[in-house]
Amino acid sequence: MTRREAVIHALRHEETGILPYHMEFTSQENEKLIRAAGDPDFAGKTGGFLHYLQYWGYPEERVPGSERFTDDFGVTWNRSGADKDIGVIDEPVIYDADISLYPAPYLNESRLRAECEALLAEKGDRFCFAGIGFSLFERLWSYTGMEDALVYMMAEPDFTHALLDRILAFNLRVIDILNDYPFDAVYFGDDWGQQRGMIMGPRLWREFIKPRLAAMYARAKKNGKFIIQHSCGDIGEVFPDLIEIGLDCYQTVQPEIYDLREIKAKYGDRLAFWGAVSTQRDLPARTPEELRRIIHETAEIMRLGGGYILAPTHAVPQDVPPENVFAALDAFREEAYGRGY
Repeated sequence: MTRREAVIHALRHEETGILPYHMEFTSQENEKLIRAAGDPDFAGKTGGFLHYLQYWGYPEERVPGSERFTDDFGVTWNRSGADKDIGVIDEPVIYDADISLYPAPYLNESRLRAECEALLAEKGDRFCFAGIGFSLFERLWSYTGMEDALVYMMAEPDFTHALLDRILAFNLRVIDILNDYPFDAVYFGDDWGQQRGMIMGPRLWREFIKPRLAAMYARAKKNGKFIIQHSCGDIGEVFPDLIEIGLDCYQTVQPEIYDLREIKAKYGDRLAFWGAVSTQRDLPARTPEELRRIIHETAEIMRLGGGYILAPTHAVPQDVPPENVFAALDAFREEAYGRGY
């Protein structure tokens, strides 16, 4: 069985003897692992089952070493703080509830197509997909700032709908390009959750996000692709909504937030899960032996009946010791291929 086939079986809720897994790293953690392993291609040798890219709208050329850059949406990002991968916005580009301030984004179609072709050329036997990072709510607040985005949802609904409609129209253009390629899935990144509950609450999510998300899912599914949705935090209140509009796989499942047995029993026959190994609680703080035990216990709960991709809850951050990454990878491989792989 290929790695791609193993993932497809999992997404179809078909249990096999092979549990697919995935692990990726922040840039700072990757540099640390390269030094610890003595291998500049350590990340490329994890044996993971997934191969994907996200469209972020980052500029094609950045000044080497620059901590600030302006993306194709007109937003300037500042990476001078602790987060060297995403950063924070310098200042809002939409500073009032006025749709005329919307800066029409630039879609570098030739670059996106070249990246799709390169991704497919390198996929090997892995499950391969592409998607959109910062797809709806995150794109909204990257334009306006987080506080104003939430205020506009409450106080300026007409403006908020108009701005999200423009974001949706752009996203559909990207999805149409992705649909030209034989990807296995389309992925959408959009954080809606806090440690407890949703940032905007389920009512506003259903008004502003759900209908546009449904349109994106429908456009992506027209070629039979699976749909994968990322959101950090606690979004359990809208799991039924996501299932209703066609979600196949939810990433990421944080065990410090969700009761794994409960969500697996309640939704595991209709929704596949990707994640569940905590980058917040377990990977940074446990001993390698404790971490192995936790991973095996997690896999025992989540793999039952298929519908699970074993993974950390996010890209492994810089506070995780290399020995814990090595132990986690060993446990992942054991769950995929059996003890003594």
